[in-house]
Amino acid sequence: MRAQVSEIVFDCGDPAGLVRFWAELLGGTPVDRGPDWSYLEPPGFARIAFQQVPEGKVVKNRLHLDLHVADVSGAADEAIPLGATRSGGLVTDEQGDFQVMHDPEGNEFCFVAG
Repeated sequence: MRAQVSEIVFDCGDPAGLVRFWAELLGGTPVDRGPDWSYLEPPGFARIAFQQVPEGKVVKNRLHLDLHVADVSGAADEAIPLGATRSGGLVTDEQGDFQVMHDPEGNEFCFVAG
């Protein structure tokens, strides 16, 4: 069997708020299907959806998105006013640079270059 990714879903407390944060990072138009479900179709990527759940995030995500950018530090600086936070410092290795970030609800993602 072969399956195709049609959408990636984040559990969250505020779907409408979180979809707007990710739209600023990835592009696309936020869509609110209701108070408990929003989604975004970023250019060149699968749909990303946000569903409301009653519990908050407690532990590190087992899956995260790596977002390729030309300038990791610059991208992090631009994401912070949108509600992102850095987790640790800039990491540079033989593959390039990356910065672990958190979205406004604490979900991890990375800016990467290289």
